[in-house]
Amino acid sequence: MRRRWLLVVLLIAILAGATSLWQLPSLLTAIPSRYVARLPAPIQTLGAREHIEVLPTAAISSDIDQILAPDLEDSSSQATTNPVPPTPTPPPTIGGRATVETENTPTATTIPSATPTAPPTSTPVALPSAQHLAGVEHRIQTWNNCGPATLSMALSYFDLPHTQEQIAAVMKPDPEDRNVTPEEMELYVTENTGLSALNRTNGNLQTLRHLLSENIPVIIEYGLEPENEYRWLEWMGHYLLVVAYDDEKQSVWVYDSWPRTGEIPDENFVFEELEISYEELDRNWRQFNRNYIALFEPFQAEVVAKIVGEDMDDTVMWRNALQTVQLELYQEEDNAFLWFNLGTVFNAMGEYERAAAAFDQARSIGLPWRMLWYQFGPYEAYYQTARYDDVILLADVTLKDRPYFEESYYYKALAQIELGDVEQARENLQRAVDFNPNFMPASTALEELELASN
Repeated sequence: MRRRWLLVVLLIAILAGATSLWQLPSLLTAIPSRYVARLPAPIQTLGAREHIEVLPTAAISSDIDQILAPDLEDSSSQATTNPVPPTPTPPPTIGGRATVETENTPTATTIPSATPTAPPTSTPVALPSAQHLAGVEHRIQTWNNCGPATLSMALSYFDLPHTQEQIAAVMKPDPEDRNVTPEEMELYVTENTGLSALNRTNGNLQTLRHLLSENIPVIIEYGLEPENEYRWLEWMGHYLLVVAYDDEKQSVWVYDSWPRTGEIPDENFVFEELEISYEELDRNWRQFNRNYIALFEPFQAEVVAKIVGEDMDDTVMWRNALQTVQLELYQEEDNAFLWFNLGTVFNAMGEYERAAAAFDQARSIGLPWRMLWYQFGPYEAYYQTARYDDVILLADVTLKDRPYFEESYYYKALAQIELGDVEQARENLQRAVDFNPNFMPASTALEELELASN
């Protein structure tokens, strides 16, 4: 690893000597990000790829109050387990596709006037006031590898020697791939270890503490705002392994794969668990709908089911998640992350018109430019509501200068098929497959497209 870093520095020095200083940013942009990341921060900033500050905004539906009204008694039964993205079908005759207004000033929007009710909670269980899981081996992530590194740490608790490199080879074969999903992490555990894994949304501190009290490590998806000299990196999604809590201190402790000091530790580095207050944990955790992945031995399945309770049922889980986010929006209606969460919930319920409206509102408030690196709900909602231009716009923005997202290629291809641009769709599906051969939706869609063409 050190030799590779030195080669990169040497390459830059040679090329910089042959070019003018003003050309250095272009030179750095042409180098894969995983190598630029090993350079000092001031040089990294010169090679930072261009990006918009937020995702493009959208025209807001005039009837959004009706679309977001909490009368979902009939539709809640449509919830499914980890909805599978659609596969291409012959283009239907659809008129009146919506288009995006990227420079409009959104009008004020309100949420339903009726105060939402909080989802029912299970009977509180007396838990230890503190708990700490010992025996986890810390891992410093390699470039852009927090998911595999965090999963590797979680598996070390069970004395399973899966390295982050081994895990990444399955979940993200291309090192430039910017994200692995909770579903991919859950699948890796169930297919490559003797452990069980449970991926749920709508978590809470009580569930988190209860799992830890039963010696069950939990991975959470978390919104991270880098600080100090790394502030320029801006908001990003991150995984953390939660290993301890203390009610007296109102804190949890996590194993974090990212070196917060900004320095790559050497062999003498002594890792200290990172303390996060309950308040900060929930604030950043909810940016990902409080998603969590519990890892456990098969004999613990009954215990886990009892802890998770009625949220083991997908329909109930999404209904409870809906109640949670509606209540939070009633209290904080200008929070783009909460509107995004609402769109995610509506997608899971098959309420795509409402999902699209919720994502529109999130975009009008302003979402981080990296948002679609990690969650793909807007693609799904806009595709299902025949807003193909919106799908293509968001995919193009996400892929600009960073062609590292198989999901964006995939959804862009689906939209192009519906618009009759089959050849471009075929190319984008192939790009998705080439980038991540293990991403089955793209492989399936490409096979179906080839069959339809013969």
